[in-house]
Amino acid sequence: MLRRRGFLAICLFTALRGAPAWSDAARGLRLLMVESKSCLYCAAWRAEIGPGYGGSAIGRRAPLVPVNIDGPYPDGLALARRPALTPTFILLRDGIELGRVEGYAGADQFYPLLAQMMAHAGIPVQQGGKGVADR
Repeated sequence: MLRRRGFLAICLFTALRGAPAWSDAARGLRLLMVESKSCLYCAAWRAEIGPGYGGSAIGRRAPLVPVNIDGPYPDGLALARRPALTPTFILLRDGIELGRVEGYAGADQFYPLLAQMMAHAGIPVQQGGKGVADR
């Protein structure tokens, strides 16, 4: 099992070596969803948010990339730390972590938390419909 320092070193090395770690289609903004098949909160997110996420303002701006907590993770990620719980939502720009939300507190809080995280990272999100969700 990788220790934290080793994991971060591998992520940083992969990000800095200049090799195309993600295909052109996966570059840019992405929302990495770290999940587990046995996670009840992941299942709740999939039922409540999942069907409409891709059509939401945030979903159009940062498409979802689901990953199992045990991996494999996409090459070239530069994360602040390894995710320890599910679900964890990590905002990425070209594989580099900009922010994260750990856990899922329900549909009413999900989009506002993501909008706040994106604003903190300096990423504008177009408002529409019911807040940023465009549901």
